[in-house]
Amino acid sequence: MDFLKRHRPHLTCLVLVASALVVAAPVAAQASGKDTSASTVISSTKAAIASESGVHVLVTSKISSSSTKVVADIGATSGIETITRGSDVATIKVTPTYAYLSGNAAGLTTLMGLSAKQQKKVGTDTISMKNGTTPYKDLKSSITIPVLATLLPAVKGTMYSTRVIDGQPYYELSWTTKATSSTSKSESVLTLPEGTPVLPSREVSTSSSGNSTTTFSKWGERINITKPPTSQIIPYSKVVS
Repeated sequence: MDFLKRHRPHLTCLVLVASALVVAAPVAAQASGKDTSASTVISSTKAAIASESGVHVLVTSKISSSSTKVVADIGATSGIETITRGSDVATIKVTPTYAYLSGNAAGLTTLMGLSAKQQKKVGTDTISMKNGTTPYKDLKSSITIPVLATLLPAVKGTMYSTRVIDGQPYYELSWTTKATSSTSKSESVLTLPEGTPVLPSREVSTSSSGNSTTTFSKWGERINITKPPTSQIIPYSKVVS
């Protein structure tokens, strides 16, 4: 059952499986001075992200008439994310040993893709997925620090510029994502404060079908996840059996 792979409304920029880009970036690369370019900004940002302990992420998006909000605290080995679309709500938690999925009936079916039969098994309980299983790996890869590197664009095709916002200098990376059979062509702008470390502060994406804004704050925060009561947990294997 692959419902866990179908749940992101807009956090697609964070959900892509983490690539080797994080380890490919040398920490020594500094995005400052006359040699600054899209390449050095991207390289420096990848390296900076890889060394962070956590970050708070807020995504707001509107596709046609549907508005979605995603609030996430992403850490090195733990993370928590809540997705809200209208009255539909789903929450994902990841710890070093287990991942947990909970939500209301509409959230689990509409946002997460459970069937009505599966949701009935869950009821108001929380689904648990053990470390080492495929569902656990899928969720961990989507809300822990390494996935943030996939937010960054490829060097080729990315435009670099600078601007001043409220008296502070920023780098801006701009790029276009081609349309696919399921998505519209989009234009994205990623804003990063100048200095060290170079870390994202905001990304705005627009397309013919809608727009989204992602903000990053609390870089360096520590993520502490509270385990649900044992009496309220149902194993993933029982849900999909």
